[in-house]
Amino acid sequence: MDLTTHWAGFLAIAIFIGAYILVILEENIHLRKSKPVIVAAGIIWVLVAFTYSSMGDTHTAEELVRHNLLEFVELFLFLLAAMTFINTMEERGVFEVLRAWLVNQGFSLRQVFWITGIIAFVMSPIADNLATALLMATVVMAVGGSNHRFVALACINIVVAANAGGAFSPFGDITTLMVWQHGHLQFTEFFALFVPSVVNWVITAGLLSFGLSSGNPEPMHEEAHLKHGAVIVVSLFILTIMMAVSMHNYLHLPPVIGMMTGLGFLKLFGYYLQRRKDEELPRAARQDSALGSEAIHPAPGSFPAKNYDIYANLQKAEWDTLMFFYGVILCVGGLGAFGYLAIGSELMYTGVGPTISNILVGVASALVDNIPVMFAVLAMEPEMSQGQWLLVTLTAGVGGSMLSIGSAAGVAVMGQARGVYTFFAHLKWTWAIAIGYAASIAVHFLINADLS
Repeated sequence: MDLTTHWAGFLAIAIFIGAYILVILEENIHLRKSKPVIVAAGIIWVLVAFTYSSMGDTHTAEELVRHNLLEFVELFLFLLAAMTFINTMEERGVFEVLRAWLVNQGFSLRQVFWITGIIAFVMSPIADNLATALLMATVVMAVGGSNHRFVALACINIVVAANAGGAFSPFGDITTLMVWQHGHLQFTEFFALFVPSVVNWVITAGLLSFGLSSGNPEPMHEEAHLKHGAVIVVSLFILTIMMAVSMHNYLHLPPVIGMMTGLGFLKLFGYYLQRRKDEELPRAARQDSALGSEAIHPAPGSFPAKNYDIYANLQKAEWDTLMFFYGVILCVGGLGAFGYLAIGSELMYTGVGPTISNILVGVASALVDNIPVMFAVLAMEPEMSQGQWLLVTLTAGVGGSMLSIGSAAGVAVMGQARGVYTFFAHLKWTWAIAIGYAASIAVHFLINADLS
């Protein structure tokens, strides 16, 4: 139904805008971003159901909300599995070893700037841009210390590199994952964005590097070791990615089936680690007893060693982010039920044209986050060529880098380097990121012209 002029439709838009203002102000008011959008989603769908029922239709609203819930469940389970793997690798010391190696090498500040950017670009297609940005941010903060200018520039570089690296892989960003799950692009077709993504980061990093000062950081020495099973966990993660891709490409099953199967393998391996820990604890207790140690009777206030628990890594998933996706998907779906997405598609992709519309999607991603913008585009279902779907994937992925609030990586690093990497510190270099954004689009049209 076209209910775009109905009072309930106007109220739904006002509720969504109000909720998203609270999301944007998260850092200032300290209200988790998932809370306002979850409430807004519920109210919007009540309005949808009430409006449809008042017109004699008691079934369509239920069908539409079930469709949106299916969209969310596929995304939720996929991300939950991926986050659990990342948390397990972190718990097994994989990222800590990488961090210690970088810190101990004695690189100059300029070398650290480029090395962390390269690693962020290479890691994000596999480990997602959020986890990669957080890891690299801890490195530059440890190396930069009190050199706030270096830390700020390096953090901007990491956010841009992580977002650019995530743009050419279905596993690198939420927006690319959504495009892949909707079937608009096959897994290997995303790789056509590799060169534009490289251009986006390299040009921006080159401009940022002019603001760096020369010199070497204070020498540091950190020790870190891989825990038992770390290599197997990494291998299982790679196997899981292969299963997700294979099930989607060859068996035409949703990628989430492969991810959840891999999560099952990880949980079985967690059972082995748990049993191994169960055997070690009694053995250690017997040894302490033989030596007359007081370990069997710990002093008041001390904590006994705990068994390994794979569910602890699952519990550390970004639940606020996952619930935020629920709210956004249902809010946008509710607006679509009123007919606003159909009008948006008509105005943008039929009136203005796909090229300009897709470039504007990247600009909008910087202002209001790329996830709701991309979901709105997918819900509009515009008729576009492969080249245009690649373009909107690129712009939504790298466009968010223009502002610190435009991507999950930027928001997370602001929290990690609080007071140093800020909205305004990032804003000073938006012009450089915009040049990289424009250059990546130009390169895409140049090398992928045959796909348009």
